[in-house]
Amino acid sequence: MRTTLIKRLWRSSLLLVACWFWLAGLASANPLLLGMFEKDDARLLVRERAGQLELVFDASTKTETPFDSYSTYPLQILSGSRYRLLAYGPLRRESAVVTFQQDNQGRVVAIRVGEEQYTRKFFDVEQGKTFQIKPSLPAEALRKQALTAQPPTERGDLLPADLVELNDLDPTLKLDVRYAGKNNFMGMQLYDEPRAFLQRPAAEALARVNSLLKKYGYGLIVYDAYRPWYVTKMFWDATPDSQKIFVADPAKGSRHNRGCAVDVGFYSLATGVPVDMGSDYDEFSIRAFPSYPGGTGEQRERRELLRLLMAGEGFTVYPEEWWHFDFSGWEKYPILNLRFDEL
Repeated sequence: MRTTLIKRLWRSSLLLVACWFWLAGLASANPLLLGMFEKDDARLLVRERAGQLELVFDASTKTETPFDSYSTYPLQILSGSRYRLLAYGPLRRESAVVTFQQDNQGRVVAIRVGEEQYTRKFFDVEQGKTFQIKPSLPAEALRKQALTAQPPTERGDLLPADLVELNDLDPTLKLDVRYAGKNNFMGMQLYDEPRAFLQRPAAEALARVNSLLKKYGYGLIVYDAYRPWYVTKMFWDATPDSQKIFVADPAKGSRHNRGCAVDVGFYSLATGVPVDMGSDYDEFSIRAFPSYPGGTGEQRERRELLRLLMAGEGFTVYPEEWWHFDFSGWEKYPILNLRFDEL
């Protein structure tokens, strides 16, 4: 009996060793390999989850947003830039060799999955650039056109505006008001001062979120809050039709115009530096969607933490922008067209 027990323990040990070697073969997540790849209408992502690389195949239909549905497969390293697509995913694909192809600068420019080759889609921020559109008119022409226009007429009983300057309420809110400079999607200065305002209930709710974040080692960084209507008009007039999903229609007004929308991200309390949320602010791409499944696990967790804490204080995330949150009851406030120096 003792001999039988020893044999069983020996077999169990061999099995554990074999499992360890198999797990060790899983591809550790080299951040240089992460990204989106395309072939005709097909898309896939290379992402990180729990320290390992995964392939994410887009399974969405033509009527859905890309990656509304998808299937994932872990990668097992073979050698160098060669990996194996493990076969036990929901698509039941056969195991295939996956090869990353690099240019002479070491950048991954394509990926081959079996016999299929996908080309890397580079986003502006991946190449060290801020995403920017090509405005239809120069800044001054857009401004003149917007200042002569009138906001939409509203009817019904609306609450009086009670805009609060955010740093007066909570000095630990960090400001990076992008439209007060040229580091924004328009490439032009739109505000005279880097200031941020919200209606009082929204401002107080945002301060509570900022306080809750401290136990996670983060603080809120504010990119934009109340926005005069004429700036929304400038955005709309400057943006190509194909990208208008990312800007508000001035004929309806923006929730920013009502002082009930805010654009935020995280900064590290330890360093004071903004943390990576998986895309740049105001990036007009699929990576801006809160549900985007790419990037690293940590980036996705930060987005989800932001969404959950903001939701707990009455904010709803905009489906195409992880940073944009609307405060409940926004429809009770009027569209405003006051410059910051008029508040």
